[in-house]
Order: sequence, then structure tokens, then C-alpha cells
Amino acid sequence: MEKKISTEQTDQTEFKENENQKKLLWSVLAINFAFFIIEMTTGIISKSMGLVADSLDMLADSFVYGISLFAVGGTVIKKKRIAKLAGYFQIILAIIGFVEVLRRFFGNEKLPDFSTMIIVSIFALIANGICLYILQKSKSKEEAHMKASMIFTSNDVIINLGVIIAGILVHYLSSNKPDLIIGTIVFALVIQGAFRILKLSK
Repeated sequence: MEKKISTEQTDQTEFKENENQKKLLWSVLAINFAFFIIEMTTGIISKSMGLVADSLDMLADSFVYGISLFAVGGTVIKKKRIAKLAGYFQIILAIIGFVEVLRRFFGNEKLPDFSTMIIVSIFALIANGICLYILQKSKSKEEAHMKASMIFTSNDVIINLGVIIAGILVHYLSSNKPDLIIGTIVFALVIQGAFRILKLSK
């Protein structure tokens, strides 16, 4: 009888943990996806490749959190299928980004709007800080998929700072090259992230 009660308690605790984990992951997924839309829109309007690349990085993170959600009590086959689709989708987007960077590098493009780059990146930095705080609160932060989520978010903070610096350099140098350089670096990170996602699908 005692064994039955303790098993029930363990199951209840596990269920509660899973539910808490899901809530945290849904929160960070919503923040990342919202910023993917914000950065993609403002990046296109302001002609900033840094913001467009960062928006794709936010989308990559949304995929990682989505995959992590399936990992919480989800089926392995389903998780792997989504991981594979997400990984290939990211690679295609990053390649399109690289082509656009090259076009702008050799073309006679207008300067990106540095103030939009800086302001939007500051808000993205705050959003990533909130995501990191939410993930830190998880009792399951030592689990592999939660650790991966935290690594991705920590990288985002560095990227946001990079776009802010690029915005300042665009203004002072009156050149779009800093924006294109940060865009290239972030697209490379997006591809690296895509290969990490594909690893999850194996």
C-alpha cells in the first residue's frame, strides 16, 4: 500500500514538474517568436541585415523551445521529425540571408537606420534577459533540452550587443559594412544552430 502511495506521489510530482516546465518554455517561445516578427519587420524597413539575421536567430530559438516542449513528455519520433524540419528550414533562410548580404556588399545600398538597429536591439536584449531569468527558475534546468535552451539564449545576448555596436559604427563610419559584417556573423551562427537542431533529430 505504501509503495502504491509513494508511486502516486512521484507521478504527481513529475506531472507538476512537466506542467511547470511547459509553462516556462511556452513563455520563452512566445517572447522569441514575437521578437522574430518585430526584428524581421523593423530589419526590412530600416534596411538592416543585422536585425534581419537576429530575427532568424530568434526564430531558431523558437524552434528549439518548441522541440523542448515536445521533449517534455512528448514522443521521440515526433520530436525528431520537427527537429529535422526546423533545422533544414533554418539553413535555407540563412543561405538566403548570405545571398542578400553579398548583394548589398557589392551593390550601392542606402545606409541602414542606425537608431532603429540600436533601439530594437536594446529591447531584444531585455527580452533575452527575461527569457534567461525564466529558464533559470526551472527546477529542470540541468536537463539536456533545458541546458540547450539556456545556451541559445545566452548567445542571443551577445548577438544583441553585437547589433548595437554595429548600429553605432554605421552612424560614426557612415558605412553599411558593420551591419553587413554582424549580419554575416549571425547568419553563420544561425547555420551552426541549425546543425545543432539537426543533431537532435538523429
